[in-house]
Amino acid sequence: MSSITVSVPASDNSILDNGQGVIDPDVYFQINQPPANLSEFETKLSAFVDLHKEQGNKVVLITSGGTTVPLENQTVRFIDNFSNGTRGATSAEYFLEAGYAVVFMHRQNSIQPYHRHFTHSHLGFLDYFEAKEDGSVQACPQYADKMRKVLLKYSEAKKSNRLLMLDFVTLSDYLFKLQAGTKILSRLGERAMYYLAAAVSDFFIPSQKMVEHKIQSREGGLTLTLDQVPKFLKPLVSNWASKGLIVSFKLETDTALLVPKARQALTRYGHQVVIGNMLKTRKQTVTLITRESEKVLSLTPEQLESNIEIESKIITELVQIHEYWMSSGHTK
Repeated sequence: MSSITVSVPASDNSILDNGQGVIDPDVYFQINQPPANLSEFETKLSAFVDLHKEQGNKVVLITSGGTTVPLENQTVRFIDNFSNGTRGATSAEYFLEAGYAVVFMHRQNSIQPYHRHFTHSHLGFLDYFEAKEDGSVQACPQYADKMRKVLLKYSEAKKSNRLLMLDFVTLSDYLFKLQAGTKILSRLGERAMYYLAAAVSDFFIPSQKMVEHKIQSREGGLTLTLDQVPKFLKPLVSNWASKGLIVSFKLETDTALLVPKARQALTRYGHQVVIGNMLKTRKQTVTLITRESEKVLSLTPEQLESNIEIESKIITELVQIHEYWMSSGHTK
């Protein structure tokens, strides 16, 4: 069986920073095209940030969901990342309840705050409604109270202009918007928090290495050579958002690696908080790690039964850390 090599081997170092297969973050933006809607993204975000800067509000940028890695420039096939955005969407609601304005930068069609209660449940969305004989439609009585409560919270967030929804699809979309978005939020200084919950692809194919059109299956097996995605957290911490509180996430399957790798990240990138979670228990237990401490946050079986969400504890802790960050006038 023949094979197709879609990208050239990573040993071609003409665009790499050190001959080790890793593209420099600055170079990444030079060799890839920005998304077509980047200007619109920047305009909406600038207006939102300027409004809340004037009002003296705290703003959190939440990234949520996974990124796709296209295999062709005119994309038909792509590699996807495991994440439906549950943590980001849930966290957005608790940040809003804590008084923050929220920029929710999410994967298109992933889980969204407030909508999540009805669009990603065991029921289909239409199962929550019933048609009346007079031609009207209403919420089924057994769901009406919950729907009303969620709708009121959502409506208040929108009415007060404290929730801005912005989306991305591909890895390139995400990275260009992350750079632009963090630079815009940096106008807020210490009053900005960056809650980087998106599951970002570790490998990609640069556009100049991709085939232009759909890969044809008739040509046989497929061989892919992927380059490593640059580590964008370092320029984000040191340049794009140097005064804000930056929270990253670490997902592991080996408990012995969780805290050491989180501390490694804090040392390497210089940010403030890593939230570590294990794949199988991420909805019940997390470890909040700073340079000075680590704290395990857990839900009891009774709390889980009562539909308490671990994000409620995460956000409570982060609000306190952010308050200290602001009051101390701490800058990096």
